[in-house]
Amino acid sequence: MSAARDEILGRVRRALSDVPPSDDVDVPRDYRVAQGGSLDRFVDRLRDYGAGVRLVDAAGVAQAVAEACAARGVERIAVPRGFPDDWRPPGIEVVVDDGLSPAELEAIGAAATAAALGIAETGTIVLDTGEGQGRRVLSLVPDVHVCVLHAAEVVDGVPAAIRRLADGFRTTRRPVTFISGPSATADIEFQRVEGVHGPRQFDVVVVND
Repeated sequence: MSAARDEILGRVRRALSDVPPSDDVDVPRDYRVAQGGSLDRFVDRLRDYGAGVRLVDAAGVAQAVAEACAARGVERIAVPRGFPDDWRPPGIEVVVDDGLSPAELEAIGAAATAAALGIAETGTIVLDTGEGQGRRVLSLVPDVHVCVLHAAEVVDGVPAAIRRLADGFRTTRRPVTFISGPSATADIEFQRVEGVHGPRQFDVVVVND
């Protein structure tokens, strides 16, 4: 493994040997420039992965989150600071994550967050720990994750998503999480196992405003 890594890095160094250290490499960025994503395609991809999807207007978010919680048997849910008050589900105990430990998050068992972007081509939700999204652990430890996303935040493909996120990569260095459906993996015999590295149950509320 080390020899392969050294070979790859050596090729990169040779390819850049005539570029001064202080100069940026000019990489073409004129491919896949579409910004708008197909909402129908995005929803289809999410459902293919086994995620629950609800499309609502702005006034229906709290009720949609409550319905997702009821469908999953959730009675308590953790939310990050900055999660809008009018998104909080009625009839569900809401606990604000103010430094909850992983054990406390596991005991609560569910979390609701906002999202940075959705990717139509892959049915992917992107979290960048921005406003209303909270810490990365909040979307990884609880068994149920309910995510709220505005339809206007759905882009066509991964290149469009990276363009939207690029400034944050360079300036804030915030961690970015890409979620494509509930957590799942498969062993050598193709036996599906859920919940290995994140929530087993994933619901998305799309605000079509």
